[in-house]
Amino acid sequence: MDKTEDIRKDKERWVKDCLSKKPVKEAKSVSGFDLDVVYTPADLNDFDYKRDLGFPGEYPYTRGVYGPMYRRNLWTMRQYAGFGTAEETNERFNYLLKVGNTGLSVAFDLATQMGYDSDDPMVEEEVGRVGVAVDTVKDMETIFAGMPLDKITTSFTINGCASIILAMYVVVAEKQGVPLEKVGGTLQNDILKEYMARGTWLYPPEPSLRMVTDVIEFCTKNLPRFNPISICGGHLRGAGANPVQEGAYSLSNAITYVERAVERGLDVDSFAPRLSFLLGNREEFFEEIAKMRAVRRLWARIMKERFGAKDPRSMMLRVFAVGGGGIDLTKEQPETNIVRAAIGTLGVILGGAQAVMTCPYDEAYAIPTEESERLALRTQQIIAHESGVAKVVDPLGGSYYIESLTNRIEEEMKKMMADVEKRGGMVKLIESGYVQGEILKGAYEEEKKLISGEKAKVGVNMFRVEEEERDFELHQLSPETFTNQLAKLKAVKEERDDEKVKASLDRLRSALKGTENTIPYVMDVVRAYGTLGEITAVMKDVFGKFREPSVV
Repeated sequence: MDKTEDIRKDKERWVKDCLSKKPVKEAKSVSGFDLDVVYTPADLNDFDYKRDLGFPGEYPYTRGVYGPMYRRNLWTMRQYAGFGTAEETNERFNYLLKVGNTGLSVAFDLATQMGYDSDDPMVEEEVGRVGVAVDTVKDMETIFAGMPLDKITTSFTINGCASIILAMYVVVAEKQGVPLEKVGGTLQNDILKEYMARGTWLYPPEPSLRMVTDVIEFCTKNLPRFNPISICGGHLRGAGANPVQEGAYSLSNAITYVERAVERGLDVDSFAPRLSFLLGNREEFFEEIAKMRAVRRLWARIMKERFGAKDPRSMMLRVFAVGGGGIDLTKEQPETNIVRAAIGTLGVILGGAQAVMTCPYDEAYAIPTEESERLALRTQQIIAHESGVAKVVDPLGGSYYIESLTNRIEEEMKKMMADVEKRGGMVKLIESGYVQGEILKGAYEEEKKLISGEKAKVGVNMFRVEEEERDFELHQLSPETFTNQLAKLKAVKEERDDEKVKASLDRLRSALKGTENTIPYVMDVVRAYGTLGEITAVMKDVFGKFREPSVV
């Protein structure tokens, strides 16, 4: 009898002795797996250390994409910020850098995300509300005033208008005299997940994918330090996807982007090292850690075996992770969100993230204040410098439970991805509404569990207290934000050369109808101080509209 079989029999004996007289309640993972009370080596079927785990910084990167990980360099602490006008956002960014932020992450208002200028009557109530309003490159110049773009890296949470925001950032770098090869940052640019989860798409999937590919190609050839896309499973998770769905759908989206870039003629190793991912961290600590490890291992194998990548960097899934997902923050007893964010942040760090954003505790109410942003950043700093988590790489590696859960999640992801391909791929399933429906089912089931009490939420459906008046500061949108933004936009339009703007928009229209890379044409409009709304209007006219499928 081998040792594994001996342990298995011993576990059966233990279960009989320990649990048969007084059974314990059943437990399931968020993804729906039945969980044992205890895990042993017998739960790691056909586990091979070198094949499945290996060493950090070596294929298949289960234990991390870099060898020493945090022993050499800590993760980037990149708090998400942006609100009101460019001037207000510049002030907040300078504050965050002063208190220890090591990277910037820009939040745009809904008007900007949807391609509207601030003076459009459609968006009057949204200007500057959930992020910064950006109408022209003048706003982008103001946001980064006093910040040399060769000294910082910036992440942009923008999708439908990603090509325009990239063009503005590049033009600001030009104005600063910064060589493009020194400009670093990340553009979200994950349009497929917008159809699935967030809804800030502007055009049908196919032309949208054309613009994504234009960005990847342009960055590959001109911005070697810039990540042209961040595939965002975290937003799928926030919309209701479970950990398996988050990983499977994200990787299926990523495969689609890689295929389009290769079809464009790009060598996979020329752009894959600059692909990045954003994963969320919600609820159950260990499952989220295992998810990150499983996604990393699966992506390494996909890039090597499916796409024939030769450069090890092409196989490394680099993660910007959200610690303590904002979707889980509660208005009830909001101070408890500090604990949720700390646990979530520790989870993504144990999962091996390269950059982390910790959600401020008051985000359930409004845009975070300076004080709550500082506390969220201090949460990361305490974990980095006081917890000891940075002293050893992948300290949970080898845990029977973690390795078993990692294997199970990976296997379920592979099955789900195979089903996506069998059904025709992500674009077809998005156009039909299939994946949207699957995610909505998850959100519906989760809400039912919260209402019934099957899913615990401290302060919401258990340990409730009679809410008292809360006396803590919330961010307040300035009443002058809208009028100030309109005044600035009006001034830009009055000072610019309208004929030059019109001519550049006409050239862009022609490029959109052809097969050229459109980014240089977008940059020409930006240089002439054409607005975001004027550019998207041309794109909408050429690309047409997308009718969202009905999902019941």
